[in-house]
Amino acid sequence: MKRLVVLGGGESGVGAAILAKTKGMDVFLSDSGNIAEHYREMLDDEGIAWEQGGHTPALILNADEVVKSPGIPPTAPLVQQLVAKGIPVISEIELAGRYTDAKMVCITGSNGKTTTTLLTYHILRQAGINAGLAGNVGRSLALQVARENHDVYVIELSSFQLENMYRFKANIAVILNITPDHLDRYDHEMQNYINAKFRILQNLTTRDAFIFWQDDPVIRRQMERVTTEARLFPFAQEREEDTAAYIDAEDRLFLNTPSGPFTMPRADLALSGLHNLFNSMAAGLSACLLDIKKEDIRRALSDFEGVEHRLEPVATVDGVKYINDSKATNVNSCWYALESMPASGVVLILGGKDKGNDYSEIMPLVKSKVKAIVAMGVDNTKIVDYFSSEVTVRDTHSLEDAIAACREIAVEGDTVLLSPCCASFDLFKSYEDRGRRFKEAVKNLQ
Repeated sequence: MKRLVVLGGGESGVGAAILAKTKGMDVFLSDSGNIAEHYREMLDDEGIAWEQGGHTPALILNADEVVKSPGIPPTAPLVQQLVAKGIPVISEIELAGRYTDAKMVCITGSNGKTTTTLLTYHILRQAGINAGLAGNVGRSLALQVARENHDVYVIELSSFQLENMYRFKANIAVILNITPDHLDRYDHEMQNYINAKFRILQNLTTRDAFIFWQDDPVIRRQMERVTTEARLFPFAQEREEDTAAYIDAEDRLFLNTPSGPFTMPRADLALSGLHNLFNSMAAGLSACLLDIKKEDIRRALSDFEGVEHRLEPVATVDGVKYINDSKATNVNSCWYALESMPASGVVLILGGKDKGNDYSEIMPLVKSKVKAIVAMGVDNTKIVDYFSSEVTVRDTHSLEDAIAACREIAVEGDTVLLSPCCASFDLFKSYEDRGRRFKEAVKNLQ
């Protein structure tokens, strides 16, 4: 009997353990921290052995194969021991892909992947497709493969998940953009991060499709280095010779696909902003390639509701708009948020756990649109030093103090934008926790 060990007892790990158990494997799950009660109950219900609060090497290093949580870096000592012993280490997605023939729409990118994943899923579900939602959003792909039977899966993939995928194959692969992010995971080498993202192209055939942002300079350079058999469907704001999606002279979204052209007035798209235009292009192309009826695509693109924590309007208090963009955990994501803001009067909340950020990308927009920055974090030294010569910067170390500073600075007609550029783990449990607490604090102002 094959012995499979799972490292990590969250959604991904528990799903992998249950799938392996249904396939007749001897399964053991180990988590260095505490496993949530509902996951412990799921493991117990399946008769799966588990431990928490630390790893027991003797119960792990005897595995035939290991499924690793994406949050565990490859440099972790236990992972290094597994590699040294020649024990294969894979991802939950890799495991799940072995046991389903469903079509896979796989979406990655530094920014916009959650919105694009949810929008693509929305289109398919609205069209009556039996689709599953998995990866970084939705439920574990492995658990769905074990318990359900979907025809198509729409999967958001992080670079961490892609690291341990080898034979898994997408039918439609999407790269929205690549900008510096998680460089602390990649030895502060941008190329290592790029290589991880481009693993999404592994195993694509001539029957498969690759959708990507044509104007992204990083993607352009990498495309000169890699080859793929897949059909190429680039998108851009303006048309080039081979562009598959763009805005035409009549300000319409235009998709040029094998099933024929698709057009839709840009004004009818549910999501506004340049970044969301690209997200709509990628989702629309994916749907066309899956032969979804054009009227279903058009309707779904017009009635989709935005993603929580991504440019989410919270409230207007004393004439000041408050916007929750807590999901902006890198600089480029903040750039897109600022690009969609009014021409002036923005009070920008930055801060958190810095991931090697280069703030120069947003400086032009800060100069033109931002009246003040409120730094919110345990250590705001980098933000204060970088921006204080160009704009007023307030140094705060709690959400309550940050909100108070914003209320003091902002006047009627201004916008307070939480778009932190940083991970949340210094003051908050997650970006979701940060966003929800921000929304609660704003509503308490009313």
